[in-house]
Amino acid sequence: MSRIRFVTIRALFESFPEALQNIGAIPTDEPPIAFLTRLAAEGKPDHAMAVCAYLLPRREAVWWGCGSVRTLLADKLSGEIAALLAAEAWVQQPTEENRQAALAIGNDAASNEPLTWLALAAGWSSGTFAPTPLPIPAYMTGRGVRIALQISGRIASLPERPSRLQACVAEGMRLAKSES
Repeated sequence: MSRIRFVTIRALFESFPEALQNIGAIPTDEPPIAFLTRLAAEGKPDHAMAVCAYLLPRREAVWWGCGSVRTLLADKLSGEIAALLAAEAWVQQPTEENRQAALAIGNDAASNEPLTWLALAAGWSSGTFAPTPLPIPAYMTGRGVRIALQISGRIASLPERPSRLQACVAEGMRLAKSES
């Protein structure tokens, strides 16, 4: 069974209105992979990556986001990567303890860093907004991944940027089509 949770891209945008606002694409009845393929062919890999952030199930979205940030920032990742490691730890073992650890690191880190948003995406995968009992909305993981990728895309090395973006889109589509 495919990991794609939506029959059409319109269904994705109806489930995640925030995605529609942030991506700026017109909702269609295209299957998600066809939509992603079209966006990539039209030279809109940033939009395609944003769609993948919401299209994939939460755990897969965080995993893909971590890999994509590593791809985009391959020559710039150094120093403090605790947020990235926390997100990856949650993916590998999606326990409440790992989710809380990622959330704590994300909440304490700089909001202009892409790795912060990966930790937040993992932290927002379930649970509530502490100290309130309000459940974390389902779109929050996609939001965190999308923002991490947006920031990474802006700071990626220019000569390699287009090919790295395309590689990320291709990996997102491969992961979406793979069996769960």
